[in-house]
Amino acid sequence: MVSAIKIGGVPLYKLARKGQEVVREPRFVRVYDYEITRFEPPFVDFRVVCSKGFYVRTYAHDVGQKLGCGAHLSALRRTRSGHFKLLPGKHVSFDQLKQGKKDEVLASMLTLYDVSKLRGA
Repeated sequence: MVSAIKIGGVPLYKLARKGQEVVREPRFVRVYDYEITRFEPPFVDFRVVCSKGFYVRTYAHDVGQKLGCGAHLSALRRTRSGHFKLLPGKHVSFDQLKQGKKDEVLASMLTLYDVSKLRGA
């Protein structure tokens, strides 16, 4: 696994670049909800609600290993992180940013004050 998790003070991604592989200790994570939303072999779409530390790319790789066929993600979308969640029609698209709809984009954003209230500051 390539990640920013540190082993002996060194991030795993740096060790991976040097060709070093490290045995990682299992970590406790929670999966609160899991749903297969589309199954059209060889493609599978799924939705997972999980705790921090759940590595979706590693999960896909591990499933492929168990099945003996290999697997990877072709797309990954984080729809929620802490208090923040992506709501239909409430997000700013890349096209909106490219078109320069400044007022529309700014109106949809939280202020720093709003964020500090969410974090309990």
